[in-house]
Amino acid sequence: MQKGGESKKIRPAQEQEMPGSQQEMKPKPVIEKPKNENKLEGKVALITGGDSGIGAAVAILFAQHGADISIVYLNEHEDAEEVKKKVEKNGRKCLLLPGNVRDEEFCKKAVEDTVKEFGRLDILVNNAATQTEQKSLEDISTDQLKETFETNIFSQFWMSKYALRHLKKGSSIVNTTSVTAYRGSPG
Repeated sequence: MQKGGESKKIRPAQEQEMPGSQQEMKPKPVIEKPKNENKLEGKVALITGGDSGIGAAVAILFAQHGADISIVYLNEHEDAEEVKKKVEKNGRKCLLLPGNVRDEEFCKKAVEDTVKEFGRLDILVNNAATQTEQKSLEDISTDQLKETFETNIFSQFWMSKYALRHLKKGSSIVNTTSVTAYRGSPG
């Protein structure tokens, strides 16, 4: 984990206009798992929103690379069970943690339960998010705004806050966001 003020670069900065061209990237991104490379062997990843979409893909890919997985999800039990099966098919353990990341105490408990189950935490992926499309800013209710910030911003802060004490040198926190952050919603 890189501390503030350090200037060690892992790879060169990529200067491209959005959405960017993968062909122009140097080095080229690895998008398929190299055979027999278990880069995450012995690591533990906690993934919010890991029951579907990008979160599910990350959970399965991390398991393919050797990580045990904790999945935080809201109430999509069937989806979460399906991802768990796919993680376990790769010979890894998977802990399912149903709950709402809008609740700070739940975020704290999710981290604690992960560490209790696996004895460590190496990777936190803050992926849970929500979006309520409206035609106009005037149509967004205060409750919708609060829900969006609690889910998309506060939860990342809370999960990171409680995970930090368990993360050792070389650990990672990954925060995902929607393309909406770059181009907005139509309307």
